[in-house]
Amino acid sequence: MSASPKLGNVIAPNLEWIAKVTEEALEPALPIVDPHHHLWQRTGNDYMFHDLLADTQTGHNIVATVFVDCHSMYRKEGPAELRCLGETEFANGVAAMSASGLYGNLRACAGIVSHVDLRLGAKAGAVFDAQIAAGNGRFRGIRYQTGLDKDPGIRATRTNPTPGLMADATWREGFRELDRRGLTFDSWTYHPQIGEVADLASAFPNTQIVLDHVGGPLGYASYASRHDEVFATWKKSMTELARRPNVTVKVGGLGMAMGWFDFYERAVPPGSEELAKAFKPWVETTVEIFGADRCMFESNFPVDKITSGYGVLWNAFKRLAAGASTAEKTALFSGTAARVYKLALG
Repeated sequence: MSASPKLGNVIAPNLEWIAKVTEEALEPALPIVDPHHHLWQRTGNDYMFHDLLADTQTGHNIVATVFVDCHSMYRKEGPAELRCLGETEFANGVAAMSASGLYGNLRACAGIVSHVDLRLGAKAGAVFDAQIAAGNGRFRGIRYQTGLDKDPGIRATRTNPTPGLMADATWREGFRELDRRGLTFDSWTYHPQIGEVADLASAFPNTQIVLDHVGGPLGYASYASRHDEVFATWKKSMTELARRPNVTVKVGGLGMAMGWFDFYERAVPPGSEELAKAFKPWVETTVEIFGADRCMFESNFPVDKITSGYGVLWNAFKRLAAGASTAEKTALFSGTAARVYKLALG
């Protein structure tokens, strides 16, 4: 690929580079729910329904997907707190197209995880109700990006969070409105903040909390030379978090430019065997700590598309799950996601 991307940022994938390595799907009949992908139009980095279709038609049995918040298609006008409805309306439109059957058996965006600004406090309740209506039965909850680190070299996530945001009283008033409606909460945070997620899960034991991208382990800036230390800290925090039964984990997101792997800088993309070997410590440790019934493999496309093609990624996950029982495989590839996001499959 060209010049090295800036770590911590979303990088546009090089489609010609990705196409250099393709593989036949392993276990092609195994049903898969992809619980984490985005759709957007960004300068030089579009990923729309036809792109998702192309990726999901690479031999694996992708039966459904969950669209996740990425500040896509927000309304241009109207009250600021309601502009996020545009994203849900957009995803629901894609879901309606997919549900027509004209594009095969895939049910894209069967679940929609959008956004509500919890800093509205109790006023967030009205926005949640509007999101539920906009989702036409598909809105499942929100993601809130709280990623922030004391190292100024670490990029803060999109919401411009303040330190300790998940413990803020007003923010938790907003969270309580989510809790009252039985909605899910996706947490995109960095590994030093996993303890904050644990505290939130304890405060709201009836809310289903989903930790995105195995907790966001950082491997760049001041963390670049501390990989062993980071892994040990991350593992300890994940072990403590797992004591909260209302927390599940999305196993993926490891292909992002977060300083752990440099596959995107190589002349040729990795095959699934190499990818599985690289991801193995994170994946196996997460599943050992939480159990398969509290873990779900995710693509995180198109963000992780800088590292491999969609088909190669799912082959890597299948290699990692090769020793799992039939019940464990079902949980990892579809069952946990279907349960958490209340998806009707079949």
